[in-house]
Amino acid sequence: MSAAHTRKLIIEVRANEFAMRDRNPLVPWSADELAEDAAECREAGAAIYHFHPRGPDGEAAFDFESYRQPVTRIRASCDLLVYPTLGAFDRAQSAPERLAPILALAEAGQVPDIAPIDMGSTNVDRFDAARGWFTTQERIYINTHATLRHFAEQLRGAGVKPQLVCWNLPMLRCACAFIRAGLVDQPAWIYLGMSEASLAHHPGTPRGMMALVDFLPEDLGHEWTVSLNGGNLLPLASLAITLGGHVSIGIGDHPYDELGTVRNADLVRRVAALARDCGRALATPAEARRMLGMD
Repeated sequence: MSAAHTRKLIIEVRANEFAMRDRNPLVPWSADELAEDAAECREAGAAIYHFHPRGPDGEAAFDFESYRQPVTRIRASCDLLVYPTLGAFDRAQSAPERLAPILALAEAGQVPDIAPIDMGSTNVDRFDAARGWFTTQERIYINTHATLRHFAEQLRGAGVKPQLVCWNLPMLRCACAFIRAGLVDQPAWIYLGMSEASLAHHPGTPRGMMALVDFLPEDLGHEWTVSLNGGNLLPLASLAITLGGHVSIGIGDHPYDELGTVRNADLVRRVAALARDCGRALATPAEARRMLGMD
């Protein structure tokens, strides 16, 4: 049996992102809904739980309580590693403002286990394949190297594990540069995010994924995971599992209405089944913490 098959699989849940309920009415928004969802996902085999703070009607929320309440209630419901997003890219915020909710949680005794750092700047207009053009044309997500360094240094000081989010090869190369510069501790937690709706990402195909996997650093300690926004990740999940990677999946990224009306825990169970077929056991939250060098 290969080393890739003997390593335990980390399943991360991407609970809600910016998803509305038009295609899946079960997207969790409130703190109580997130806590219930997280407990179900833990029972199904997940180790990490990621969410976006949301308001009563699903709108993105940025006040401190919208961050604190879900973290508090999720931790009361289960032992999953948990983390919210940073400040959203579509708001005019400085680097300190974007990081402020995470640091405020730390100061309040609810330090997130992980925080995502999007490792580069890019156009983020959504592409409408049916129309053959973009639904917007002016959206730019700016993450300067100074901003990224600020995030890395501040997260280290707060005891938060950075997740290095890479949508394309330039972002992955930047992530590797930060690891080599000692700004991110090894093993690094590298997230390979693909998309069917954003041309800034690699496409959600085996070739799109492998173009990223082939550039993962062999000389640097790391764990890597894959996700797919706007499409069904399950076919690629099997490939990632076989290669020794991990899986980040949820109805926040895609409604999975082709499977019926599913909850996040349903997707976790499907990934767990794929892992069993590939001979990989699931990592518990405590095991994921050790694998990511968080102890």
